[in-house]
Amino acid sequence: MECISVFDMLKIGIGPSSSHTLGPWRAAQRFIKELKDSNNFDEVKKVTIDLYGSLSLTGKGHATDYGVVLGLLGKDPETIIVNDISKNIDSVKSTQLLNFNSEKFIDFNFEKDITFNKTFLPFHANGLTFKALTNTKSITSTFYSIGGGFVVKKERKNAKKNFEIKCSFPFPIEKGFELLEYCKSLNKSVSEVVLENEKSIRQETEIDSELNRIWNIMLESMHTGCHTEGTLPGGLNVRRRAFDIYQKLKGTKPYSNPVEWIYAIRDTEVKFRQIIKWVSCFALAVNEVNASLGRVVTAPTNGSAGVIPAVLMYYLVIENHDGNFEDIKKFLLVAGEIGSIFKKGATISAAMGGCQAEIGVSSAMAAAGLCELLGGTPEQVLVAAEIAMEHHLGLTCDPIGGLVQIPCIERNAMGAIKAINAAELALDTDPKHVKVPLDKVVNTMWETAIDMNTKYKETSKGGLAVGVHLTDC
Repeated sequence: MECISVFDMLKIGIGPSSSHTLGPWRAAQRFIKELKDSNNFDEVKKVTIDLYGSLSLTGKGHATDYGVVLGLLGKDPETIIVNDISKNIDSVKSTQLLNFNSEKFIDFNFEKDITFNKTFLPFHANGLTFKALTNTKSITSTFYSIGGGFVVKKERKNAKKNFEIKCSFPFPIEKGFELLEYCKSLNKSVSEVVLENEKSIRQETEIDSELNRIWNIMLESMHTGCHTEGTLPGGLNVRRRAFDIYQKLKGTKPYSNPVEWIYAIRDTEVKFRQIIKWVSCFALAVNEVNASLGRVVTAPTNGSAGVIPAVLMYYLVIENHDGNFEDIKKFLLVAGEIGSIFKKGATISAAMGGCQAEIGVSSAMAAAGLCELLGGTPEQVLVAAEIAMEHHLGLTCDPIGGLVQIPCIERNAMGAIKAINAAELALDTDPKHVKVPLDKVVNTMWETAIDMNTKYKETSKGGLAVGVHLTDC
């Protein structure tokens, strides 16, 4: 059985895409490790990269080439100074030299040594192959970026399971009904069961520290997005809207950091229209940061990074002013577990399943987390996740220009609003009368993904990507 931690589902990384930027970045780091483990690193004179499938078709818009080069430079997405990204890339382009793992310089032509192939590899839509040349041999290694920053060496094209890991969790969970059985037999909430699993592999102090770090990155991305004016990079000339919306909503209470910002927002108007605008503003803010190669939390992907922080922020600043870290902890634990159920039973890769695999899953994760915080039973928590996904089934991934901007950014706002509504509907639902359990929706999502035409799976060859010309934007 797959053993997926909450911290596998909630990763810190650089935008704009977990599968197209973060995944290739991590693949480059793994390739370097392979070279070192085989004692070949010191002999390498040249490195080339071949991108396939969706990585090739939308790689330019998703900064896949940037990701692989930054990985080869030895930079880490969790710690790199965001403002240094362009400087690092420009240096490689101008000097045609790559400081391989920050240890030695090798020749590298940014335009010629990264090849965007039009073909798909047989195992997954997101494939990439690294080739290292020495004086005596050629070393190749192929990776697949399967969504959410996960990278594997091999992927069965039509398999639900992305990879096998020997599970060490005391309460292994693959399906929703198993989670409910543990909640019932242990007399625990969803978050409590998930916490027990996490405690089997790390100390609770470490769990709290990492969850707090994840929340702080989420909060920082919302704060940054709400305070940054201008146009997004990439050529579509998309104006940042979070700044404009925030200017209309903000109150007069002063603040000097993101934490004080929360208290300032609590003093503002909370009429129904303002609530919708606040939630949308938070979601837009995160994904505008993501679209500008900023640091966000994959939740479960970069393209859907705004839904979970927006819904959690809604709870903290609008629904419950006494919310604290324990609430944040419960929310993220529940959200992470729901995301893992979708990953195990279907996919979180838009290149495999369309946008239902990203916004749909993130909305389900957020709905479940909010439902528990609002007092929902474990059964109602799963109902909330089911409702949220049910109303995203079939959602296509059709980014204009291959950029994670249109319609991706707005979809985060819509996913967040749906999550809140799904949680409220679940709280007023008697689970005994539910006709569609979560596991059925997970199965249906996967079947829908299989049936979906390839052009609607992050290729920019269908939907809005071809229905709207770049000159119209």
